[in-house]
Amino acid sequence: MTALADRIAGAPISWGVCEVPGWGYQYDAETVLAQMREVGIAATEFGPDGFLPDDPAEKAKTLADRGLRAVGGFVPVVLHDPSHDPAAEVAQALEGFVAAGASTLVLAAATGQDGYDDRPVLDDAGWATMLANLDRLAGIAAAAGIRATIHPHVGTMVENADDVRRVLGGSSIGLTLDTGHLLIGGVDPVALALEHTDRIRHTHLKDVDASWAAKVQSGEVSYTDAVRQGMYRPLGQGDIDLRAIVVALEKAGYDGWYVLEQDTILPGRPVDDGPVTDVRASIEHLRHIAEAV
Repeated sequence: MTALADRIAGAPISWGVCEVPGWGYQYDAETVLAQMREVGIAATEFGPDGFLPDDPAEKAKTLADRGLRAVGGFVPVVLHDPSHDPAAEVAQALEGFVAAGASTLVLAAATGQDGYDDRPVLDDAGWATMLANLDRLAGIAAAAGIRATIHPHVGTMVENADDVRRVLGGSSIGLTLDTGHLLIGGVDPVALALEHTDRIRHTHLKDVDASWAAKVQSGEVSYTDAVRQGMYRPLGQGDIDLRAIVVALEKAGYDGWYVLEQDTILPGRPVDDGPVTDVRASIEHLRHIAEAV
């Protein structure tokens, strides 16, 4: 199995790069990729559409020219609507994955609305459609040599503990363990890592200020406002027991990526070193964990 230290990757969201319209100041790809290499990141997720070139060959070349391997990426698609077939969207995304040598498709069950501050209630018919789509899309990805996962995410159709249980019980797709989104959605990420290691195929490591997460859960503040106020923290500076999660996964033989993510909303370009300072702190914290595993 590849050493943990060689499975640490980055993601553009740590530089404020997000698919949500009006999210905030977003760094350009040239700066983000250069800073990833500067702090020792050797692989990255793709980021939202438009961040890297759309053409699969150009996407692959952009990363290769900067010495970065491709992990794969986050693909939000509507999965619950029987009148909408997400297969074409996913197949198009997979072209870029294959061209760049990426391994992992991270699906999110999009609501069909912009942003992550609200979501509709899903009925049984919608759940049946979504679960069937998850397994079908996993099969399409597997045929292309890509491992598909579903990402529980605040403001999507798979957000809370009940949602996660229904996905685990009603489909066979692998899971992206996003420590931050799970906690904010009311799921204990440590317990999930211990109980369902066999379903975890990909990991987004986030740290979270639990007091802000509680405000989101109670409806006191919106998810977006909590992110703006710094709900996400550098690894080791929040309230999630990341060491317990990593140890549980490694002992179970997990061989996937650990993608460092600190979802950030930037009101403007920072005047200091910017997000790279927090990214560097997160890398150092995970490396300390890796040395002890």
